[in-house]
Amino acid sequence: MDGTPHIPRLVVAGTASGVGKTTVMVALTRALQARGLKVATFKCGPDYLDPSYHARTTQAPCHNLDGWLMGRDAVISTFRHASQGCDVALIEGVMGLYDGASPDSEEGSAAQVAKWLAAPVLAVVDASGMARTIAAIGTGLAAFDSELKVAGLFANRVGSRGHLELLQRAALGTGVPVVGGLPEQEELTFPARHLGLLTASEEAIPTQRLDAWGALLSEWNDAATFLRLAGEAPALPEVPEEERRQAPITCRIAVAQDAAFHFYYADNLRRLERLGAECVPFSPLSDTALPPNVHALYLGGGYPELHARQLADNHALRRAISDFSARGGPIYAECGGMMYLSQGIRTLDGQDFSMVGLIPGVAVMAPKLQALGYVEVETTVRTVLGGAGLRFRGHQFRYSTLEGVPTQGGTLRIRRRRGGVTHTEGFGPSNVLASYVHAHWASNPLVAEGLVSSARAFKEQQT
Repeated sequence: MDGTPHIPRLVVAGTASGVGKTTVMVALTRALQARGLKVATFKCGPDYLDPSYHARTTQAPCHNLDGWLMGRDAVISTFRHASQGCDVALIEGVMGLYDGASPDSEEGSAAQVAKWLAAPVLAVVDASGMARTIAAIGTGLAAFDSELKVAGLFANRVGSRGHLELLQRAALGTGVPVVGGLPEQEELTFPARHLGLLTASEEAIPTQRLDAWGALLSEWNDAATFLRLAGEAPALPEVPEEERRQAPITCRIAVAQDAAFHFYYADNLRRLERLGAECVPFSPLSDTALPPNVHALYLGGGYPELHARQLADNHALRRAISDFSARGGPIYAECGGMMYLSQGIRTLDGQDFSMVGLIPGVAVMAPKLQALGYVEVETTVRTVLGGAGLRFRGHQFRYSTLEGVPTQGGTLRIRRRRGGVTHTEGFGPSNVLASYVHAHWASNPLVAEGLVSSARAFKEQQT
């Protein structure tokens, strides 16, 4: 097993969504980097947006760790692999510390991941307008699960240094001290849209803003305190050997990567590469042809609706994808990628933009959320991922619906984690699999193997 079993590590969790976990993560990462340390970053849960901030801050992939999507062994294995060679690892939580896939279990929560990784927890609290109550919050978080180590509280959005000192006094003797804090800084806040924070592109988030958060954390706190907490983590638990040796490159998979398509689990791409696939980026926005000698396409999620006109105007790339499909080339698409492969996208202002047209229906944007939550997926026929009956897990978070598709006969049977409601998705040629599901392939490693096998088979057909 590759990995660093004694890697110092800290889960940066919160009392709820919106308390500033991502901001604290970015600030702490930058402050530790300023001390010359190499930081590995992770995100609990299925989110794509927060990891973009951490990847931008470290200039390295941020891996998701999700108990429900991945399971214990895959979470630990992924953590070992991605933290190798780093000085410290920071793991951002999801929602509140104990929030997850169910209201009456820890499944899918930051607490579950922290326990699996034997990682101390730094709990971020929105301390604006708060005093002694912070002691009750810390005591409650720690007492709720005695198997979890809540090492300290981080008081975010304090009013002044005096306010932070008051909070620290209030927590004395509780066993869960206030170990740090940051003031409210409106001018440094990260912008948001309906899916949450904006993706952390250089245009949206200047590098100077990331640096400013790191400098502010160092000004208000001693970064050594957080290193000490992280260093209290014991050796990582052992898990069965999962990693295989890097296979020689046997195929090339073109991966859509631009402002319209950028939602990928880093672990999914890593699995393809370890199986011998070379992942080659391309841009449906600006490229006029697919990369040469590619044997499969992977179109992830993103914001195609925000770039619908440019995607529609790129006739050459749309034709290239249609031609690739007509030759039998395997194509796998998720959410935004599926919208791009549809007949078209209708934006909120009612404009229609033609897309690739490989699957029926028009993706119609809505002002309100249309689906949210974990799903279980089963293939009903052979697809580019493998034979019928293949099962895996994923997540949906979308503001559109695909209108004008058959109500039955899809290639995927999808069951919602909450409520158990099932429906079908996946319509189009047999060499195309597209749905609204963002799948995590740790839930079934056969998925990545199936896509690579399809790519290799297509390569052989071309020779």
